[in-house]
Amino acid sequence: MTAIRREPPAFRRVAVRRFERRSPRLMRVTLGGDELDSFPIPEPAASVRLLLPSRGTPELVIPRWNGNEFLLADGTRPVIRTFTPRRVGAGEIDIEIVLHGTGAASEWAESVATGRPAAVSGPGRGYEIPAATAFVLAGDETALPAISQLLPLLPASASVRTLVELADPAARLEMPAPVAWVEPPGDLFGALREESFDTGTRVWAAGEAAVMQRIRRHLFDERGVTRAQATIRGYWKLGRRGE
Repeated sequence: MTAIRREPPAFRRVAVRRFERRSPRLMRVTLGGDELDSFPIPEPAASVRLLLPSRGTPELVIPRWNGNEFLLADGTRPVIRTFTPRRVGAGEIDIEIVLHGTGAASEWAESVATGRPAAVSGPGRGYEIPAATAFVLAGDETALPAISQLLPLLPASASVRTLVELADPAARLEMPAPVAWVEPPGDLFGALREESFDTGTRVWAAGEAAVMQRIRRHLFDERGVTRAQATIRGYWKLGRRGE
């Protein structure tokens, strides 16, 4: 028997207002519309669902919630991806999409044009920054928007170490604080394994799901980091269709 899940926030229709290529690997898209006027201001490193037109059609169709997932009228799954909102306000929302050559979102961002329709739902939970004395932030390119939000908000007196794995050196961005770039052939898990975790160190990590699972096991089972000290999120799965 399929469990009934709580219905996510409704989709709000928007259109592309602006776009900016922040690096050869990252596109910032500004979406706007009247339905965003009451969109809640999210916590840092929160998430939103982005609904895109199905491949082969310029039309945007709002799917229905069947108690477990969103589906279109013909029973197929809509194109929905999850991103960190970089900015929300004044009837607009900025999202940043990694351009990796394949996948519906990457293809959409590569050919983005003003006026194109989309919809957003959210926000999802973010990260409540604790009053800790040390932080380790880690992620791949998909975590760059969240890490960029978190860095300037961490306690000024805290020790902060940030690791970002890149698939291409061209993905480097100007960041609000120093970052250790783990460049190709990158090994985020290996880099994190070399870090020290003093009592009270808080860890935030996000990226490919299998890598995050390895990090989770390493921290909890081998390094003595408690679950209360770590927030670890799988943003995507290697090999999944559409990623």
